[in-house]
Amino acid sequence: MTTTTLAALVPLLPFLGAVAGLLLGRTAPGFVRPLAVLPPLASLVLAALVAARQGGGRVIDAYTLLTPTGSVPVDLALYVDGFAALVAILVAFVATCVQIYSTGYLRDDPRYPSYAALVSLFTSAMLLVVYSGDLIVLLVGWEVMGICSYFLVGHYWGTPEARAASLKAFLVTKLGDVPFLIGLFALGTDAGSFRITRVLGAVASGGLDHPTLIALLLLAGVAGKSAQFPLHTWLPDAMAGPTPVSALIHAATMVAAGVYFVARLLPVFEASAAAMTVLAVMAAVTMLGSGLAALAQDDIKRVLAYSTIGQLGYMTGALAVGDRGAAVFHLLAHGAFKALLFLAAGAVIHAAGTNSLAAMSRMSHLRDRVPDAFWTMTVALLALAAIPPFSGFFSKESVLGAAERLATGHPGPAPGAAGWIVLVAALATALLTAAYATRLWLLAFRGRGAEAPEHGRQPLTMTVVLWVLAVPSLAFGALAYRTLPEWFDGGSLAPTLLTSILGTGLAVVGGLLVYGAWQRAAARTPRVPLGAVAAHPEGDAGLVEAEAIAAHEPAYGDIAEAPDPADPGRLLLGPLYGPAAAGFHLDAVYSALFVRPVLGAASLVRFLDREVVDTYVRGAAALPRLLGAAVRRAQTGNVQTYVSALLAGTVVLTVAVLLVASGA
Repeated sequence: MTTTTLAALVPLLPFLGAVAGLLLGRTAPGFVRPLAVLPPLASLVLAALVAARQGGGRVIDAYTLLTPTGSVPVDLALYVDGFAALVAILVAFVATCVQIYSTGYLRDDPRYPSYAALVSLFTSAMLLVVYSGDLIVLLVGWEVMGICSYFLVGHYWGTPEARAASLKAFLVTKLGDVPFLIGLFALGTDAGSFRITRVLGAVASGGLDHPTLIALLLLAGVAGKSAQFPLHTWLPDAMAGPTPVSALIHAATMVAAGVYFVARLLPVFEASAAAMTVLAVMAAVTMLGSGLAALAQDDIKRVLAYSTIGQLGYMTGALAVGDRGAAVFHLLAHGAFKALLFLAAGAVIHAAGTNSLAAMSRMSHLRDRVPDAFWTMTVALLALAAIPPFSGFFSKESVLGAAERLATGHPGPAPGAAGWIVLVAALATALLTAAYATRLWLLAFRGRGAEAPEHGRQPLTMTVVLWVLAVPSLAFGALAYRTLPEWFDGGSLAPTLLTSILGTGLAVVGGLLVYGAWQRAAARTPRVPLGAVAAHPEGDAGLVEAEAIAAHEPAYGDIAEAPDPADPGRLLLGPLYGPAAAGFHLDAVYSALFVRPVLGAASLVRFLDREVVDTYVRGAAALPRLLGAAVRRAQTGNVQTYVSALLAGTVVLTVAVLLVASGA
């Protein structure tokens, strides 16, 4: 079988699994789990074969005309380079882990068949984005992911939080997709083709007439899809969906699509210094804002959501300084440890008995109750905090090194100011990342909240997946930074001495600050005796999530008197804690700037339509209606009246004629 055929099967198999799952979900429920797990697993094997054959060398470029358009044709094309080969493995690997984990996590969920089918469709759409060699075909996968996220985030559609979150995710990403679509059409028109190879060729030959405009339009879509400032507000709210969905969206699909798109078309953005500067500023604001917000969140999944936003900021920062190898390296490493963080959080949520939006202040004694989640999450948090030798250290240092090289005068495709912007923001974010990672670990596993009743052991499928993901979280970085350059552009990904010392030192300082603040807060906050905790019946984790969200309360029952948690974030942030916890009130700002004016304009239009336009219409109809009423009164139905009126009219006419004649 040719490599091209294998590559075509990689996105096709999950799509066929999704169709079969939707058709057989009710009639043959026994096939649901095999149809959920086997297609992404087969895609993983095929993606690995494609990568082995591609080997980081010759690009696989095959196409056939999909449809003639009369101007710029649309091709069904494959474009598999080193970036695409490795990202496809990541997508298939994380999707397989999520599907296996979900068989235990949602084992009693009545909507599991549709959930599993949508996850497969989500996977297929992302793989289409990764392998597509035509921008219009890529757009199809891009938009299918949007609708899949809408349904999956709203999986618990019976709760208002899930409904609102799914709608918000859909609308905010669509807000970015409108300029993104215009940018794609403008790019295809300038290049004379939607084929990625021809677009890159046009850029190399200076064939783009409007590079800055095109790049900025495309960045709007990237900001929406990859949750970058200012279109990032949908991602924390999307935590109302099932936890495995969060792992899939944050680690391998949806938010990774925007970063991958910029990496694939980086020369288009490099053609405009203004666009690269805008990208650098966007990355810097995203990194710093999300780090502060994560340090103030009480819900464990919202901490991880803001963490994803910040780590995506690292990737866009690497792209802003022109190093897509560092960006994709961090994308690969982040995919492993972020999937592990969310899936371990799912185990913690189940053990804590809290709802899907799990408050860390209510967690207690979880280290001994979920040892697998404790150890694997500890590994993932160390990788997130970029502590050597965990994978996040090597990938994050590649970003810092790229920014440092541009900032210190090495020639690059972006202005030197972009390097300084990214470097300073990334170093500050390294401190914040270690701080909120330490805070999460302390509050979740050494917390002083209410202790929930025992829910039993986690299903084996959940536990196995955690340990599988722990391996790349620990070992991937040290192996990858030596071998990945030959798959990418050949640039060095090795850590540099200066940024390694600065980044690691700031991470250690951030962790120590939080630990010291936690000790101080614990000393000042004596433990308050708790009232009785009502036992929650042992059951499936997914059902615990759904029932708890619906109740708007912790699933483990009523607490007579909850303690004031020893939250180090509150001490460290001080007066900034409130705004950071609220996401710096960006939703309120957007409501004041956009939502309220639109609603006001709609009310004005409704008033004008009802009180002005309808008044003219009613006025135009009033005179005929009055005349009709007068004529209707004359129609009495009495023949004598009619004859009398006729005679009277005859007399009047006769008199009028005589008067006219006598006057003449």
